[in-house]
Amino acid sequence: MIEDAREPARPYRRPFVAHSVVMNPEDLRRALVRIAHEIVERNHGTESLVIVGLQTGGAPFARRLAELLHEISGNAIPFGLLDVTLYRDDIGTRPVVAHSPSEIPIDLTGRVVVIVDDVLFTGRTVRAALDALADHGRARAVQLAVIVDRGHRELPIRPDYIGKNLPTRLDETVEVSEEGVVIGVFEDAQRSAPVGSHEGGAR
Repeated sequence: MIEDAREPARPYRRPFVAHSVVMNPEDLRRALVRIAHEIVERNHGTESLVIVGLQTGGAPFARRLAELLHEISGNAIPFGLLDVTLYRDDIGTRPVVAHSPSEIPIDLTGRVVVIVDDVLFTGRTVRAALDALADHGRARAVQLAVIVDRGHRELPIRPDYIGKNLPTRLDETVEVSEEGVVIGVFEDAQRSAPVGSHEGGAR
């Protein structure tokens, strides 16, 4: 899913030119199943777990992880959605676009929260998510699961669970959807300065 909601200045309306498919739907399914088992193993079960997807790219994968964790453990896993737009460190430097609101069903105090996003790039979206989570209680621990880690970090943030490590150039875009993962560029990015990517130069 191209990051239009959290990256209002992203060039998501430009023609997208795909260069290669790096994960197909089956690859994505296997990665999510593996991540779910890793979450259970690391946390010695699912007690106190809460899955929180970042709006909007992380939402479908967080929902699927919550379902998988339920299938593995037999326990219902609380699931929520978090919007971080107003917590970003670039707020005020770019226009803000309407997006999906946060939906956190329970107090996070004492819980182990697994943040889920589609792409990890600079780390700035995750930093904002940590600030946003504090408004919903004091979690006992916060872990991070991402479908793709594309590198180029600007902050000391590292995921706990990764679907795929994917080295990329700054001028490339990583498009993640439930149909898989594709690398490409926006058409005019080939003729101008690098535009960052799906996760942008500010995530």
